[in-house]
Amino acid sequence: MDNEPTQLAAILRTEEVTKIYRSGSVAVHALRGVDFALYPHEIVVLLGESGSGKSTLLNILGGLDRPSSGRIHFRDRDLTSLDDDALTEFRRAHVGFVFQFYNLVPSLTARENVALVTEIADDPMRPEDALDQVGLSGRLDHFPSEMSGGEQQRVSIARAIAKRPQILLCDEPTGALDSKTGVTVLHALVEANRNHGTAIALITHNVGIRRIADRVIHMADGRITHEDRNATRLSPSEVSW
Repeated sequence: MDNEPTQLAAILRTEEVTKIYRSGSVAVHALRGVDFALYPHEIVVLLGESGSGKSTLLNILGGLDRPSSGRIHFRDRDLTSLDDDALTEFRRAHVGFVFQFYNLVPSLTARENVALVTEIADDPMRPEDALDQVGLSGRLDHFPSEMSGGEQQRVSIARAIAKRPQILLCDEPTGALDSKTGVTVLHALVEANRNHGTAIALITHNVGIRRIADRVIHMADGRITHEDRNATRLSPSEVSW
């Protein structure tokens, strides 16, 4: 799939973002002046060693953390100027999250886990429809303990897409999965991008996954070192794991 995201206005954009964590007299520079943009309808993969700043950047993009300096813009809105309540509303209305560990409520069924989000969203899908989109229409009333790791991760993706977010932020969504299950999970993410135009930023240590993206951002020592662009996106089933 050819894509020219630079012809569009960025949906998320950072300007010279830094993040410093302090522990006593020790300062850890997690991000060092990062300029990043995510465009509508695209998939971006973030690659880099542990400690390179990928997760910190993702958390700041999603409003889970604040930068030490710099600006973050959602379209023409400056997120760094928002108070905590407004930032929470931004996350609830516009962002879905998928993490390596599924964060499902063990005492709730798949349907009920998704409903946790749909009950507070403005224009959500039905939980049943979201679960059907990730291939789990036959597992609606199963509890997490009755599902495989891949199925649980697909429930977390259904929960993320059920509120129809404009942005989906994924931190190692296949990190705990075998290759066959990981491909199934990636298919669910790609379908969300294709069917709803959801912009996706995805962290992975698996360099093969970069081939499903429009762009690949390489990070090291809190900085973006370079960017690659794929002329054509591969299907997850074509990726060398």
